[in-house]
Amino acid sequence: MNKHPENGWLKSAWLAIMHRLRRFTQLWSLQTLTDLPDRLRNLWQQLIGSYWFIPTACVVVGILLAPLLVTIDEHFDRETVRELTFAFTGDDEAARAIMTTIAGAVLGVAGTTFSITIAVLSMASSQFGPRLLRNFLTDTPNQFVLGAFIGTFSYSLLVLKAIHKYDVGFGVPQLAVTFAIIMAIICALLLVYFVQHMVHAIQASHVIQGASNEAIKNIHYWYKDRCDIEHQRDVKHHDVEQFHTWSATPIYPPSSGYIQQIYFESLITLTQDYGGVVQIKANLGDFVTDRNIIGYFYKRPAAHSDNRHKTNTPKLAIVPRAPDGLFWQRFAGCIRIEQRLSHSNDIAYSLGQMTEIAVRALSPGINDPKTAVNCVQSLTTCLSIMMHRQPPSPYHFYIPSPDKSNSDNSSVESVNNKPRVAILAVVTHTPKISDFIDASLGEIRHYATADLMVLKALCQAMVDLNYAKVNKAQQQTLLHELTLIEHAGQDNLSYQELVDDLIAMCQQAKQFILDDDAQHRYFAYVSKFDATIHQALKLQAR
Repeated sequence: MNKHPENGWLKSAWLAIMHRLRRFTQLWSLQTLTDLPDRLRNLWQQLIGSYWFIPTACVVVGILLAPLLVTIDEHFDRETVRELTFAFTGDDEAARAIMTTIAGAVLGVAGTTFSITIAVLSMASSQFGPRLLRNFLTDTPNQFVLGAFIGTFSYSLLVLKAIHKYDVGFGVPQLAVTFAIIMAIICALLLVYFVQHMVHAIQASHVIQGASNEAIKNIHYWYKDRCDIEHQRDVKHHDVEQFHTWSATPIYPPSSGYIQQIYFESLITLTQDYGGVVQIKANLGDFVTDRNIIGYFYKRPAAHSDNRHKTNTPKLAIVPRAPDGLFWQRFAGCIRIEQRLSHSNDIAYSLGQMTEIAVRALSPGINDPKTAVNCVQSLTTCLSIMMHRQPPSPYHFYIPSPDKSNSDNSSVESVNNKPRVAILAVVTHTPKISDFIDASLGEIRHYATADLMVLKALCQAMVDLNYAKVNKAQQQTLLHELTLIEHAGQDNLSYQELVDDLIAMCQQAKQFILDDDAQHRYFAYVSKFDATIHQALKLQAR
């Protein structure tokens, strides 16, 4: 390697190509076709997340449009073109001058827009945090504006190449030049739109709203609006309590990095082929190394009744086996690990974006508690949606397809009355609502201990979340968080009057949450000073 550095570079490039081919093979393998929509969606998100995809597509469109319009010009009646008032009808020198001007102008404007984008990214990284950069990079209008500029530039160059000097009749592609003029006017309008859009995009409220919308989308992906009755019946399966006693094999991740996606359908198929249950203890977004134990594979006993449901022949059973080399190869295709945190369906990652904005707003360098309060309110909206929806189940089952030969001979009533066969396949670790509250609002509380405005906003957030609570456990979580807010203010607020104000609000909030009819009442905090003024005004009115 040291003697031949070029061989080291070639070897690194070859290993990178082989890694990409291996990932592509895993994507289209027969074992992963069940998860193909999720895999294609992740691939599409990676393409959109790259800043080059849409501009490159615009360049390709410009390259294809140029010869197409030139060919149409060669077979188009020139007299008809001259009758169009907006069409270009000049000679080759005028056409060449126009195309040269358009190409140079749009390329210069493209450089200006790129410089503005870099400046905005730099400001967003320092003010909102580096994890928010992806929201700016994946902004479709920004990518489209840059793509329109460089696409017009590519189109103008190819049309300029097609303008001939000594063949005025057929050497000037009048329609192609006319289309270039129209695109130049559109690019000028897009420049104005780009400036207005960037001014709007760097506003804190707009950034917070974008992160909140992404979090809500991920919440709707995991949390359902109704309860799955059949799944609740499957959870009562006897293996849910017994699989811990089976023979266990530790599961190691295929590489080091952040867990971004778990493809459950592929993992369920893998567990049924090997006759066991996979328990994943790591969550999405967790950092793991290739030496970490992220779960276990529990092999079913040989005499287990579920071994017969995998095959079409009832008397033929699957023989459970320990994980081998093929198991680990297939498991590597069931889990996506990236070297850096990126966009995924992880709720904690989306909530962490708003938390990071709030924490940076509370830093001495920025000192913007209003932005922190806006983040608390947006987090409250997301958490309230999670509290009154059905949380994801940690248990995933394999549902065998019904036997066609038996279903054809049986009546519809007997098929409907027959209990569904569900085989426990995958068990995951599902974070509770208390974990999300502690990781979002709790982290903001940790950095807002000396800011009364933000602490009172957190107290109000507990009251707002109480309207969405559905059980006593969520109520106890809110009361515990109120106690922590109260203690944080007692230890860090600078004036006793501020401490008394916060304690009074926390006490009123606790009494409101403990009220059985609180979800049908309006909460309004009344401080001691406001109560005194109100009483004095009432006495004066008498």
